[in-house]
Parts: sequence; C-alpha cells; structure tokens
Amino acid sequence: MNFKPVFYVNGILILVLSAAMLGPCFVDLANGSDDWEVFLSSALITAFFGLALIFMNRQPKFHMSLRETFLLTCSSYVFMAAFGALPFTLSALNLGYADAFFEAMSGVTTTGSTVISGLDNLPHGILLWRAMLTWIGGIGFLIIALAVFPMLQISGMQIFKTQSFQIEKVMPSASQMATYICAVYAGLTLLCAIALHFAGMSDFDAICHAMATMSTGGFANYDASIGHFNSGAIDLIIVFFMILSSLPFVLYLRAGRGDADVIWKDSQVRTFFCILGIFTLSCAAWLFLEDDMGLLDSLRNGLFLVASYMTTTGFANNDYALWGHFIVGVAFMATFLGSCSGSTAGGIKIFRLQILFMMLRQQLQKLLMPHGLFQVRYNGKIVEPTLQAAVAGFFFVYIMSWLTLGVLLQLTGLDFTTAFSGAIAAVSNTGVGTGDVIGPAANFAALPNESIWVISLAMLFGRVEFLTLLVLLMPSFWRD
Repeated sequence: MNFKPVFYVNGILILVLSAAMLGPCFVDLANGSDDWEVFLSSALITAFFGLALIFMNRQPKFHMSLRETFLLTCSSYVFMAAFGALPFTLSALNLGYADAFFEAMSGVTTTGSTVISGLDNLPHGILLWRAMLTWIGGIGFLIIALAVFPMLQISGMQIFKTQSFQIEKVMPSASQMATYICAVYAGLTLLCAIALHFAGMSDFDAICHAMATMSTGGFANYDASIGHFNSGAIDLIIVFFMILSSLPFVLYLRAGRGDADVIWKDSQVRTFFCILGIFTLSCAAWLFLEDDMGLLDSLRNGLFLVASYMTTTGFANNDYALWGHFIVGVAFMATFLGSCSGSTAGGIKIFRLQILFMMLRQQLQKLLMPHGLFQVRYNGKIVEPTLQAAVAGFFFVYIMSWLTLGVLLQLTGLDFTTAFSGAIAAVSNTGVGTGDVIGPAANFAALPNESIWVISLAMLFGRVEFLTLLVLLMPSFWRD
C-alpha cells in the first residue's frame, strides 16, 4: 500500500478547505463579528497541515491503484470533517469536539443533521460555513478529485468505482467532465439563489439555502428550517431545485450536447417521478381529508415533504409529525428510497430498486417456466449477473447496517424510535429523524457523545455507500 498519493491528495483537499474558510472570515469581518478571527486561525491551522501533507508526500511520479483510491475516498471525508470542525469548536458556539465533528461530517456528507440550537441568532460566518460544507460535500469532492487526479497522471475515472457512482463517460477526459459537471452544479446553484431572492429571501439567506438545496444537504439558517419563511413561492422553488439536484448530472451534459429528451428517456428518472407523484398525491389526499387542509396547501405541503425526503435533503416547512402516523410512515419510506444515481442525493437509489424488482420478476418467471431464459434489462441493456449480485449485496449491507447502527444507538441509551430513525436518517444522509428527540421540530443536540460518534460514522457509511468503507476492514485489503 502506497500511502503517499493518498496523503498528498488529502493535503490538496485540506488546502482547498482552508481557502474556503476565508469566505466566512470576510463575511464576519464585514459584519463586525469577532468570529472572523476564528475563521482566520482555523484557515491557518488547516493550511499548515495541508501544506505539511503535500510537502511530506511529494513524489516525482504518482501511481494510485484502486485500493488507494478506496482509502482516499473514505479518508478524505474524515480529514475534511476533522478540519471543517475547527470553526465550530473555536467559535462562540463553544461546541465540544464530538459535536463539532458531527456538524462538519453532517455537512460534507450532505446529511443536514445539526446539534446547534438558536440558528436564528448565529453570526453569518458560521451559517455560511455550514452551507459551504454541504455545497463542497455535494459534488465538490468528486469534482476536485477528478480535476486533481489527471494532474498527477492518475486515471480520474476510477474515483467513480469507489462510490457506486453510475455515470457514463460522455467527455474525452475526466478533467473535462469535472469542468462541465462543476459548471452545471454552480450554474444551478446560482439560478436557485436568484429565484429565492426574488421570492423574498435576503441575499445571504438565498445564497446559503441555494447551496444547501443543490447539495441536498438541508442545512437551514433558522431553527424552523424553510418553515421560517412561511412562503408558498419559496417552498415551490426549493422543491424544483431539490428535484433538479436529485437527477443524474451526466444527463444534463448529454442534454447540453443536443440530446434534449435524454432526461425523460432515462428509466430511472421516469420511475423517480412516478414514485414522487404517487407519494405526493397520497400525502395530499390525507392532509385534505384527515387534517382539513385546503386542496392547494395539501398538494404543496405533500410535495415539499416527499421531495425533501426522497432527495434526502431534509428541509422542513412544517412539523410533519403533527399530521398523523400516515405522513410519518410515508416520510420514513421515502427516506429509504432516495433518488437517482449520479446525483448529489443519498439513499438506496432508484436504479437499484428497479434492478431488484426486475430480479424478483425474473425469479418468478423461472418458477413458472423453469426452462425459460429470462434476462434482466435496464434502459434497454442487459444487466450482467455481476452487477445484479452487486446490487443485491448493497441492499443487504444497507439493511444490515441500518439495523446494526440502530442497535448500537440503543446501547448508548436512546429509545427505539430515536435510535432506528436516527440510524436511517444518517445512512440515507437525509438528516431528519422521527419522534420528539430528533424529529423535524428538534435536532440532535440532546444526544450523548457516544450516540454522536456512532451517527457520525453512520453518515460516512452512507455517503461512501457502505462497501467502500467495509472493504477497508478486510485484512486482504492491507496486504501487499
């Protein structure tokens, strides 16, 4: 195992993170907040360690195998969270390091869980830093890795193999793909910010919430989340961009190259919209019939709830727990599903559910006609048995990880509902649990440190899609 390229690339990522800290520093300086000194000192500490990793691990020529890429994928999130936590623990928030690490890990994994109360009164620098962490974590790490790898003469495309990131190579090189994906990501974020501004948000709120929306991170600037604004227009704009961020970004590239209807032709996208529509109408019918909510409000609130959970963003415009057990159940189901592969969202992903369904249908057909030949096809292409096995394995690990983490959280003293809803909120990167402790009207501040560390691990587990982290635990991984 050659650790030098792993630490070298991590040094570059940490250096980028230190530069990003200057943004909140200047914002606090302009607003007269003393926290600008916190961000400046955090940036200097982070830059020191980043430069140290770079200079200590320089090589004339780099080679990174798939094993080292797996290690880089996992370690990069840990490094980013470890240094991203500095402003939280050094600022007036005075968070313990466990809580600060949790907040930073929640950001870079785009989970959106928080341990901070009183968001309404926080300095702008801290709020901006939370939004920037989610934005960087959304797709920024992938972009940086794709841009850095070619400079080191390493195949940038292999980073996709470590994250089950289903994407086809539509550009000649990884760096070109990185450039175009970054342009789409940044462009949609800018459009979202402009739309939110015209809908009534301040410039600062619009920028922060646009970054949290496009990254499907869900960090809001207020304790009441999007419900603080009490605006139907803002709700619908957030929904629109949450959905855009949950579609495969490679389809935007193909659409930009002239294949205008490629998005709707994708089976995964059609299935996503179908499930979104069914869940939304079900919630709207419940709210209209059982909660005596107006028809338009029922549709808007149902759509916002389902979109927020299916895209794993975790924004809230109301305390949905007050709407009845059916709504809580739909939200719980949507948390598992997730959205499309190749997006910024988490969850199981629609394409895996489609393949599992087709595998089930294939087995049923074989029961009826044992000598028949049946193939699993996805988007018109045959799904190889190796991919079928990988999807089935992922689903098994996903469920077992959720159950195991739920039991671990119970051992730290949490009740059943809090433990298992917190576990699924973490592994799906949705960020919102169920119940009075970590429900949509609360946060994770009441949890003990032991639970905080378990959930931090669970968030990492979900973001790197389980198998990437599990492979590091195999003894054979570390053997030369």
